Amino acid sequence: MSQSATEALQAHVDVVEETYEFCLAYAAKGVNAQMAASNDRLVRERLEKMEATLVELPGAFLALAEERAAQNGDRYRAFIEIMRRDSAAGLAAVQLVLAQPGITSQMVDNLNGMIHLRALLTDVFLLDEILRPDAVQAPHTPPADDTERPAQTPPAEAE
Repeated sequence: MSQSATEALQAHVDVVEETYEFCLAYAAKGVNAQMAASNDRLVRERLEKMEATLVELPGAFLALAEERAAQNGDRYRAFIEIMRRDSAAGLAAVQLVLAQPGITSQMVDNLNGMIHLRALLTDVFLLDEILRPDAVQAPHTPPADDTERPAQTPPAEAE
């Protein structure tokens, strides 16, 4: 039995989100170059998994668009191009980190902070919302309009 386009894309989204969260924790550990030389196996494995995912992510989203072609699939095409660019930029950054002999916390912190990775994460968060529209979310409190604000007392005039 083959995996649906939705399931395949969701698996890629999960890898990106989980790797990002793992990297946040790794960045906080304070792993320096000496420690990283023998202690970066887990972060390296996560980044290698993300590397493979970033290669496949745009194609997985394209497959979803084609699956939904009868339901506005053409509206997905522009975003697919954005996803390709953001995935390629994120992939290049991940590959650069993986090319290092030891992955330090500072490297991972800088990777997490890169605008290219942030753009990719925002893409993935949007996809996650599209894929899970019924997910439990915190209740939204609409902003107060002007009629609900307390009246301001004008300043007292000097006598």
